[in-house]
Amino acid sequence: MSMQIFYVIFCIYFMYPFVNLQRSPTISYISQVQIKDIGSSVDFACSVHDSEDYQVYWKKVDPMKALFSIPLTAGIKKLINDPRIHVSHIPQNSTYLLHIEGIQETDAGFYRCQILISSTTKPVTAEVELEVRRPPIIFDNSTRAVVTIEGLSVTLACYAGGHPSPIISWRRENNMILSNGHAVYRGNKLHIDSVHKDHHGIYYCVAENGVGRGQRRNIDVEVQFAPIVNATRKRVGQALQQDMDLECKVEAYPPPAIVWVKDGVQIANNQHWEVSHSTTSDQITSTVVRVITIEKRQYGNYTCKATNIFGESEARIELFETIIPMCPPACGGRNY
Repeated sequence: MSMQIFYVIFCIYFMYPFVNLQRSPTISYISQVQIKDIGSSVDFACSVHDSEDYQVYWKKVDPMKALFSIPLTAGIKKLINDPRIHVSHIPQNSTYLLHIEGIQETDAGFYRCQILISSTTKPVTAEVELEVRRPPIIFDNSTRAVVTIEGLSVTLACYAGGHPSPIISWRRENNMILSNGHAVYRGNKLHIDSVHKDHHGIYYCVAENGVGRGQRRNIDVEVQFAPIVNATRKRVGQALQQDMDLECKVEAYPPPAIVWVKDGVQIANNQHWEVSHSTTSDQITSTVVRVITIEKRQYGNYTCKATNIFGESEARIELFETIIPMCPPACGGRNY
């Protein structure tokens, strides 16, 4: 009789814990991280052992917020009214499949497979992450346009989001060389030391991450500087009673006021002279004074002068007499 009692006691104290251990539910497999595009679908698999007496849940969780969770399924029952989400069970290997179709950006995050044991026992859990690939988007706090002064420094900034994180590169219109001496620069910020007038124009901020076609923003850089005036020809000859054009090229921004002066007097349009300006770009202006039916008094020095808020510049052209008419404009008739 004593041996029977001993055997019972032995079973209670030594065998019962092992029986309990064998019956504790476990998660034997959870899917690896999933990387998907918007609009595609995903399947998460969670295989469990010894869970016949317990409920298996799928939840969306945030590891940074312990109290945040959205119950999605319990067993093969949906707990959320979302037609994109489905759950199924494979009895052969006791695997619960969570299926999400039509993936949206907000679906990104962590999904937890959870076995609830009791209110006093810590649940058995495993998590898998869903990364949703998103095309780049350039943020509104990026530079849109810059107006600066020659000699100062300027920084162009470009910030973009997306998944994976976009790579930012800079280019100029027509593949012009950047301030770093290359056609392309990579980084969020493009810094230009001691801005020169030739730095003006359109800059492209390009954000790419392999999803979609990427995104580009055009940034207009305007450089303000004092006028630079150059005579197309410093000495021009023409015969009496013929017409002749005197031309200067003016670079300036903002656009300058341009005048022609002879013998200290500003030239006005009349029967002897005709002044015209034509802009070839936002910084370059061609200015021409046509001397009409030249008389002796119209020979001499002409000055083209340009002025803006940053300074002024001028160039001088000498008109001298020749015996033979110079063509054009003399030979083709008047065109004004």
